[in-house]
Amino acid sequence: MIYTDTRDKSVKTDFRTAVMSGMNEKTGGLYIPVEFPKLSNEFLKRTTEPSFREIAFEMAKPYVEGEIPDVDLTAIIQDAYPFVSKVVAVDPTAYVLELFHGPTCAFKDFGARFMARVMSYFNRNESTRLHILVATSGDTGSAVGSAFHNVPGLDVTILYPEGKISPLQEKQLSTFDGNVRALKVKGTFDDCQKLVKTAFTDAELREKLRLSSANSINISRLLPQSFYYMYSSLVVRNQSWRVNKIENPAIITVVPSGNFGNLTSGLIAREMGAPITGFVAATNTNRTVPDWIATGKYEARPSVETYANAMDVGAPSNYERIISMYSLEQVRSLFASYWLDNEGIIKSIKHCFERTGYTIDPHGAVGWKAWDDIRSGALQALKDGNKGDYTKPGLTPNLPAWADSVLNKQAVGIILETAHPAKFGATVTQATGREPIIPERLEKVMKLEDKAIPMENNYNMFKEWLLANL
Repeated sequence: MIYTDTRDKSVKTDFRTAVMSGMNEKTGGLYIPVEFPKLSNEFLKRTTEPSFREIAFEMAKPYVEGEIPDVDLTAIIQDAYPFVSKVVAVDPTAYVLELFHGPTCAFKDFGARFMARVMSYFNRNESTRLHILVATSGDTGSAVGSAFHNVPGLDVTILYPEGKISPLQEKQLSTFDGNVRALKVKGTFDDCQKLVKTAFTDAELREKLRLSSANSINISRLLPQSFYYMYSSLVVRNQSWRVNKIENPAIITVVPSGNFGNLTSGLIAREMGAPITGFVAATNTNRTVPDWIATGKYEARPSVETYANAMDVGAPSNYERIISMYSLEQVRSLFASYWLDNEGIIKSIKHCFERTGYTIDPHGAVGWKAWDDIRSGALQALKDGNKGDYTKPGLTPNLPAWADSVLNKQAVGIILETAHPAKFGATVTQATGREPIIPERLEKVMKLEDKAIPMENNYNMFKEWLLANL
């Protein structure tokens, strides 16, 4: 497979280079495959859907062909995924895709564990260490730290915004040792991300250190996240008639998004043949992408702190990949967009719990409310010409091509539950009146010693620290 650059289509490189460099240091652009091969109809239309690991192998194979032999790819996938995603029907036309069954209880385990093993594979014959820099607004850092901990030949430095993530999330970041360390930055996620991106384009620094990324700017984080879109859509397609008597429903995937890497992974799965009709780009008060879809103007802005902190991103990196794949009109045809403020998040967690008995986290709650509004009148209001005000919470004024399938009761929604609700215990308890059950693997983390290193929001100080400590 050939990979190109979102900012310079003349760039042509291989998977190894795209993975190990993270982004193009010359242009600051992100790597993306030049094509998205479709899986065979024979594979996609099996009476019983393939297993998650079968899907992972078939989807990954064309992107690593000629660079990772099948036997090694199989071993990578088997080692990366001792867990799988789970699809839960919470009512006849709403499914929740649980992505928190990995070691750090967040969807980013799926991408991070695959990426760590691929990087280790490619780095096995190198004489110097590869240094991973990653900015996180919550769950990315812990997933990357867990995935890379004690992996030979690799170091990880995690940057997170001090005081702007939940206490449990911070414990998951601040307690690593060995080849993984965390820097708590006096600033926002966008500040952390800017420090990382500046490092990648610093020629002097890169002469001295081999650097790569582990955010969704790295293609090896993005591609494996497409596996669970394919898996869940095949499961729902096969189950739909039994659950709701809808044959061949339009499947709408509702994606809580911050940096929009997860949604981009869904687009890749759809391009490869996943039976997904459309998407809902759902976010919090950091509504950069919903505003772009509504107005046609993309305006990055400083991030705002919310209860759904993993989506506190004002300048989403993967906007570049989305516009390299689709025009604005194609995006508007494929996407509905939706945003929710803190008050709405609390109400949504409560509503989901009272109506279905399901306890959802603040990010999934944005997706739940988006889908419930869409199927309960918001989309009909848009079709009737009541566009509303895109600067207020709710569905933004864009009518996707799949609207009629929802209005005709021929659609189902898959809502991505991106993290375990226990990671946001105070918010969930406030909404439901009940403390969520904490998985044992999270309880253990709370007892560990904090080892995070304070860092000013200053690139020169960050660079000096890197050179002195790596």
